[in-house]
Amino acid sequence: MAGDMKVLNALDSAKTQWYHFTAIIIAGMGFFTDAYDLFCISLVTKLLGRIYYHVDGSSKPGSLPPNVSAAVNGVAFCGTLAGQLFFGWLGDKMGRKKVYGMTLMLMCLCSVASGLSFGREPKTVLTTLCFFRFWLGFGIGGDYPLSATIMSEYANKKTRGAFIAAVFAMQGFGILAGGIFAIIISATFQASFKAPAYEVDALGSTVPQADYVWRIILMVGALPALLTYYWRMKMPETARYTALVAKNVKQATADMEKVMQVDIGTEQKEPTISANTAVKSSNEFGLFTKQFVSRHGLHLLGTTSTWFLLDIAYYSQNLFQKDIFSAIGWIPAAKTMNAIEEVYKIARAQTLIALCSTVPGYWFTVFLIDRIGRFTIQLLGFSMMTIFMFALAIPYDHWTHRGNHIGFIVLYSLTFFFANFGPNATTFVVPAEIFPARLRSTCHGISAASGKLGAMVGAFGFLYLAQPQDKTKADAGYPAGIGVRNSLIVLGVVNLLGTFFTFLVPESKGKSLEEMSRENDDPTEAGAEVENHSSDNGTVPV
Repeated sequence: MAGDMKVLNALDSAKTQWYHFTAIIIAGMGFFTDAYDLFCISLVTKLLGRIYYHVDGSSKPGSLPPNVSAAVNGVAFCGTLAGQLFFGWLGDKMGRKKVYGMTLMLMCLCSVASGLSFGREPKTVLTTLCFFRFWLGFGIGGDYPLSATIMSEYANKKTRGAFIAAVFAMQGFGILAGGIFAIIISATFQASFKAPAYEVDALGSTVPQADYVWRIILMVGALPALLTYYWRMKMPETARYTALVAKNVKQATADMEKVMQVDIGTEQKEPTISANTAVKSSNEFGLFTKQFVSRHGLHLLGTTSTWFLLDIAYYSQNLFQKDIFSAIGWIPAAKTMNAIEEVYKIARAQTLIALCSTVPGYWFTVFLIDRIGRFTIQLLGFSMMTIFMFALAIPYDHWTHRGNHIGFIVLYSLTFFFANFGPNATTFVVPAEIFPARLRSTCHGISAASGKLGAMVGAFGFLYLAQPQDKTKADAGYPAGIGVRNSLIVLGVVNLLGTFFTFLVPESKGKSLEEMSRENDDPTEAGAEVENHSSDNGTVPV
C-alpha cells in the first residue's frame, strides 16, 4: 500500500529544505502572472471606453457598451474555466510536469498578444483583445490544478498547507504589482503628455499616446512567468504521481533522493508483490463511479460549492471595486479627470486595498493554516465576510456622505482581508489534499472551474445588478439595476451560504495525502476482491 512506500513517508516527514522554497517560487511565479493578468484588465476598462467609444457632445466620457464590457471582463474567466477542466484532467493522464510547461508558454504568448491589435477600429481591437484573453485564461486555468497538486505532492505533511497557501499567496503580489506598475506607467505618461480634464476639453482629455498605456500594462504580465520557464522544466515529476499513478516506485525514489539529497533506502527501489497475491483494489476506482461518490462525493460537493460561492463575491468585489469607489466619491467623477489620470486614480485605490488587506490576508493564512487548520480559517473567513458585507450594505446611505468614506474603505478592506485569510486561500489548498493521486489534478480542476463559474456570475451579474434603480442614472446602454446597496446585500447572502457549505469540507491538517484520500485503506476493508491473501496486506500494487 501507499503507506508502506518509503519515498512517500520520506516526503511526509522531510524537514523543510531549499527544494521546498524553490518549488514555491517556481509555482508561485505562475500565480503571480495569473493574478496580474486576470486583475489588470479592471485597471484599463474605463480607459478602453474613453479611447474607443467616445461620443461627441456627451457629458460623460466614453464607456464600454454593456456586452463589450462583459466580454472584456469575463472572457478570460471562460478560458480559465475550460483550462482548469482540460489541464486538470491532462495532468492526471500525462503527468504534472509534462503539462506544466504547456500552460506557462500559453500564458506568456497570449499575455503579449493581448496587447496587440489587428486594425484600429473598436470592434477589431476589442475582438482581438477578447480572443487572446480567452486563450490567456485557458493557460492560467491549467496553472491552478497543476501548481496546487505539484506543491501538495512535494510538501511534507507538517507544513503542506503553508506551502500550498504560499504558492497561492503570490496572487496577492501579482495584484499588487499590477496596481504599482499601472501607477508608474500612468504617472509617466501623465507627466510626458499633459491633457485637460474631460469637462474642459472632451476630445483633448484622451491623448493619442493613451492607447499605449493599456497595451503596455497587459503585455508586461508575461515577464515574471517567462523568467521561471527554465526551472519549471527542470523540476522532476512528483514522486506521488510517479509511484502511485505511473507505478514506478524506483524512479520516484531516485528522483526524490536527488531532490532531497538523502538516501531513502535501496530496498524500496525494487518494490515487489508476492507472486501468490493478485489484488483487484477498490482503490483504483474512477471519477464517475459509485465508490468515488461514496468516498469523495460530499467532499467534491463541498469544494466546488464553497469555491463557487466565494468567487461570486470575491471577483465581483475585485473587478468592480473602481465602480464602488466612484459611487461613494473616493475616486472623483470621470468628467473631472483626463483619461490617463483616471487610470492612475483607479490603480492607486486598488493598490491601497491590495497592500492593506489583500496581501496581509494571504500571508496570515500561510502562517496559521497548519496551526489552526483549513476548516477553521474557511469558516471564520466566510462568517466575517458576511458580517462586514451586511455592515456595508444596511447603512449604505450613511457611507456615501462626505466624511464617512474612510469607514467604508476600512470595512471594505476587511472583507478582502477575511476573503484571503479565509476561503480564497483554503478553497485552493484543500482540493489538492483530499482526493486520490490519480484524480487529484482532475478534482482540483473541477473545484477551481466551479469557482470560475462563480467568478463569471459575479463579473457579468454585478455589471447589471449594481446599476442605479433609476434608469436615467444608469451607465449608457445598461438597464436599471438594484443599486450598489442591494447588490452588497446579495453578496452578503452568498457569503452566508458559503459558511454553511464549509461543513462539507474535511480537515486535512497534519494528515498525509494518502490518509486523506484513503489510498492507505486495506483493499479487503474497502470491499476489494482479493485472491490468495498473503500475510502482508500492505504490499504495493505496481
